[in-house]
Amino acid sequence: MESSAAVRDRGFGKTLRRDRWWVPPLSVALGFAFFGAYATVAIFQGGNYFADPYLSPFYSPCIAASCPEEIRLLGIEWWPLSPAILMMGVILGFRGTCYYYRKAYYRAYFLDPPACAVGEFRGDRYSGETKLPWVLQNLHRYFLYASIVIWLFLTYDTFHGFFFDDGFGVGVGSLVLLVNLVLLSGYWFGCHSLRHLIGGNVDCYSCALGGKARYKAWKGVSWFNKRHMSWAWLSLGFVCATDLYIRLVAMGVVRDPRLF
Repeated sequence: MESSAAVRDRGFGKTLRRDRWWVPPLSVALGFAFFGAYATVAIFQGGNYFADPYLSPFYSPCIAASCPEEIRLLGIEWWPLSPAILMMGVILGFRGTCYYYRKAYYRAYFLDPPACAVGEFRGDRYSGETKLPWVLQNLHRYFLYASIVIWLFLTYDTFHGFFFDDGFGVGVGSLVLLVNLVLLSGYWFGCHSLRHLIGGNVDCYSCALGGKARYKAWKGVSWFNKRHMSWAWLSLGFVCATDLYIRLVAMGVVRDPRLF
């Protein structure tokens, strides 16, 4: 009987596996395509992203002159396009260089490899992430630092979503923003680079400054990290759902019920 390595060497897609190995990469490809298409349309539309007191997470922080006065952080006059584009570079950079997402889209779109023990598209020409443009994946830790700023603004937007013209209240949109923040936080806290920064680079916790606290923090982040794939997909899907809900409220298509 031939080894799995020998079968892979025969060419792309060759394998001894009898399961539906192609289902996960196909599902990932379709999922990324769907959410990517929605986000692109939402970002470039540049309107219906604010329904007081709710701000779409795609547009936070809103720093262009075209932003509504109630939520405008800065009035950048020279920017003629959608204000969401100003921040999407950080978000796309952070998610695009994420260790889980890299594995997912390498398999789904580049088929390198499409799955374990399956013949690769490029065979033995794989060179890892040592050449352009893939060497830029090493910028992930810097996108992590920049994403902290956006996460803080999203936290503020969620808090602001509980305050209406007549004072504190709870609407469906308030809860939608809260769930969105929880899911995004779960994804962010599970980041491999954050885990390394907090304690993954420590060989001896008892020898390190604040070692006990760092170990506890590392254990906490590790809990999120073990479920990083789930947080990644849940947060990706729900951030689009959050934008859609706020967009429909802003357009008057749906009414935002006040629960309290």
